[in-house]
Amino acid sequence: MPGPQLPPPLLYADTARSPDALYFGRVEVPDPFLAFGLRGRRYAVVSALEFGRVRRTSAFDVVLPLERFLKLARERWPRRTPGPAEVLSLVAREYRQNRFRVPLDFPAGLLDKARALGLRLEVADGPLFPDREIKTPAEAAAIREGNRCSALGFAAVERILRASRIRGNRLYHRGRVVTSEHLKFAIEVACLEAGAISSHTIVAGGDQACDPHERGSGPIRPHELVIVDIFPRVSHTGFHGDMTRTFLRGRASDAQRALVEAVRAAQLAALRATRANANGRDVHNRCVEVFRQRGFETKVTARGSVGFFHGTGHGLGLAVHEPPRMSGLVDYTLKAGSVVTVEPGLYYPGVGACRIEDVVQVTTGAPRMLSRYHYHWEF
Repeated sequence: MPGPQLPPPLLYADTARSPDALYFGRVEVPDPFLAFGLRGRRYAVVSALEFGRVRRTSAFDVVLPLERFLKLARERWPRRTPGPAEVLSLVAREYRQNRFRVPLDFPAGLLDKARALGLRLEVADGPLFPDREIKTPAEAAAIREGNRCSALGFAAVERILRASRIRGNRLYHRGRVVTSEHLKFAIEVACLEAGAISSHTIVAGGDQACDPHERGSGPIRPHELVIVDIFPRVSHTGFHGDMTRTFLRGRASDAQRALVEAVRAAQLAALRATRANANGRDVHNRCVEVFRQRGFETKVTARGSVGFFHGTGHGLGLAVHEPPRMSGLVDYTLKAGSVVTVEPGLYYPGVGACRIEDVVQVTTGAPRMLSRYHYHWEF
């Protein structure tokens, strides 16, 4: 017996902050708008500012003019200023559908007002569009393009570091001290020239890099490991790349070399285990085992965690972080067609940190690489 039919999806969001809205309509809309599905068709309610473009270029089957429903709302509720709740109420009445399913990030105020107007809105238990996890060939190609932009960012960093001169505890490039900000600017320019926007880029050296999401600031010092994490958004598709490499300008210590070698070995072990029907927890544990065998302990100290204390990977697409997850915290069966990062890391203040990240599409055999940049790190 088939299960109960789910209510149709409903969104009120802009596409810059809602990957679901972009996925559903395949068109960028900078301001929040109503969109819903009904009996196999996709509907959007947009203002005159967006109407022609959305009707011409989107995946919506029906595009409705916001102004018509605002006029009706003012007539029906003359004592209130109509907003999205009133518009939604009238649209639902016109299409004889008062029950919808909304995402977890649906605006709470709109949820309350819509329910007060008699609409039955149910918050989805999980993703609103589970099919987003499985990437089509075109979507995988869009992610590959995002990673091409990431690689251009790495190349820009590498050029600066290789051309820099070591003077004391500073690096100099064309007469100026090399800083995290200097390198991030070079990355952002490289990505912009390639048609992508790199925001919140991480270039963190030394002990700064021991906090995995520390973006980094100040001078890049010679003989220190530098984590560079680039996750640009391709402007014309909305899909992201996400890659990390670790560099060092100068001479690495034996401890630093052992750290980097262990991270690369862990990544290769995880890549070998990444395939359809594998448990993401098992993939993660391959990394944990490599680190254990090489003597890299993970523990919590008074100043924070050290070792390997984050997940091995996450889904990638219209959002930088989306399902699935590969970590030691949850069981998750990987599906053919999903796209995931594989990014083990080690973090030890005093020695430094290393993270190496690539992106793959899960198959029934060896994963399909969607990222490419070399692994040479010391120069």
